[in-house]
Amino acid sequence: MQRRHFFAHGSAGLGFVALNSLLAADESLASGQSASLARPPDVPPKAKRVIYLFQSGGPSQMDMFDYKPAMAKFYDQDLPESVRNGQRFTTMTSGQSRFPIAPSLFKFAQHGQSGAWISELLPHTSKIVDKLCIIRSMHTEAINHDPAVTFVQTGSQQPGRPSIGAWMSYGLGSENQNLPAFVVMLSRGSGRPNCQPLYDRLWGSGFLPSQYQGVKFLSNADPVAYLSNPPGVDATLRRNMLDDLKSLNQHKFSSYQDPEIATRIEQYELAYRMQTAVPELLDFSNETAATIDAYGPQAKIRGTFASNCLLARRLVERGVRFVQLYHMGWDQHGYLPKQIRGQCSDTDQASAALIQDLERCGLLDDTLVVWGGEFGRTIYSQGQLTRDNYGRDHHPRCFSLWMAGGGVKPGLVFGETDEHSYNIVSKPVHVHDLQATILHLLGIDHRKLTYRFQGRDFRLTDVHGEVVQDFLS
Repeated sequence: MQRRHFFAHGSAGLGFVALNSLLAADESLASGQSASLARPPDVPPKAKRVIYLFQSGGPSQMDMFDYKPAMAKFYDQDLPESVRNGQRFTTMTSGQSRFPIAPSLFKFAQHGQSGAWISELLPHTSKIVDKLCIIRSMHTEAINHDPAVTFVQTGSQQPGRPSIGAWMSYGLGSENQNLPAFVVMLSRGSGRPNCQPLYDRLWGSGFLPSQYQGVKFLSNADPVAYLSNPPGVDATLRRNMLDDLKSLNQHKFSSYQDPEIATRIEQYELAYRMQTAVPELLDFSNETAATIDAYGPQAKIRGTFASNCLLARRLVERGVRFVQLYHMGWDQHGYLPKQIRGQCSDTDQASAALIQDLERCGLLDDTLVVWGGEFGRTIYSQGQLTRDNYGRDHHPRCFSLWMAGGGVKPGLVFGETDEHSYNIVSKPVHVHDLQATILHLLGIDHRKLTYRFQGRDFRLTDVHGEVVQDFLS
């Protein structure tokens, strides 16, 4: 056998496993059963699925969740060097001659039995605070957006690793063969609509088989690219074309046993099944007026955060494992008081409605909801500070995030920062710890969910991460 032939056929074992999985799925579909390919749980799972409400740009923790009333008396005073302690600045503020403290303009009040301090920016979230686990001691490593977002989503600052949704899809399989296991939706915020871009690799499969990557739903006529048949192509013609294409792909697979060929066969079949499933999914006509109104006035507008939240509930209802909502616009280096009002108006009511709607449908107990961004903001102002305006720079040393449902302890406020919301003083939670905890709630030991690539066993948490037991109900 030639060397080239040896390597071409060397993947036969994995390829046959992949093809057998697809054939098993076809048999299950024929019998009307779900064709989940899930691995056995490592620990008893509390959650079956995840909705991740990712707030891209870095929400300001001290304007929303991390109340710092003592800062009022330090208005326009320089941040003490003893607080910064040599920590790095971004290039956007490193050249400033001063770092004036900018206390939050917004009022805070305690809410619920937990007594959590919540900003006036979040009137709807404040009403469900006893259902939330608010973490005020998150910290990360990257100080700029792209590596920080990549780190939260993939466990590495460098592009190329599988996203958290792809790991979930790989580890848990699918509960609905007519829809993807991992769905992504994007919305553009009204605070700063033209801020940091998001790249498709953030929901990619990296070195995992490509069947595990996220499928992005669009806000235009076709929610998934090329979902509709071209003019003049009916369902019968489409089916015949796919059958012929499948035959060609299977012939190629028999020669090379490349698992990506098997993946392609299945993805074509999934796309065909989605032509029926997706239109029904997007039809809100069977939702009550009260349900739609609860998400806010933008719930009827495709592509808004509110509409995407309602669609997320409908997706998990139908067995989708991981739903990722990206909401852009939180990168507020200037004009923060105005811009953050817009962002909170976009997200506050819909986020709270999603929690209540999941609970109403009996889904909250086994659906984990996560809300948060890639890092926090600085207590000092970027640029000119006035009584009614300020901006804030990136701050990876501490930020706030909340979780709900899916085995998370409700009514918990976890962790503490110093009076400047600059350093963590109690119960730090690293991004890898968050990832390990999410996997644990889904029944997965983060140390065991691995994939061998280039001679190494990779995992979402790399060689780090500890499950935060205090979060668990």
